[in-house]
Amino acid sequence: MNILDKLAKKFNIKNTPVQSAVTNPIDNKSRDVENEFLARMSKHALNLYEKQCDIKNFTKLVLSDPENKSHNELVEKLLNENVIDPLSDKVIEELASNKDLMKDLGL
Repeated sequence: MNILDKLAKKFNIKNTPVQSAVTNPIDNKSRDVENEFLARMSKHALNLYEKQCDIKNFTKLVLSDPENKSHNELVEKLLNENVIDPLSDKVIEELASNKDLMKDLGL
């Protein structure tokens, strides 16, 4: 027995009368609302899935080798080459007193 035949037998599809071509406009409206709802839910589910994947990949990347301290060596090398430290008090003070920056930030 064919799988489709089994499903038809289970749901009694073969014995149902044929529907007419006339449709109820209320049913169409509810289907449109249902389709819109499902589309929004699908988009929301996709966004949640992508967020979960991003978190999982970021966590895997961060925790890949906790003993690796190469980033500290790179920062030290840059500071020894007279690169300005972005976290120094002087740089932060200059940024805080920059009127154009404060205006751009809406402060």
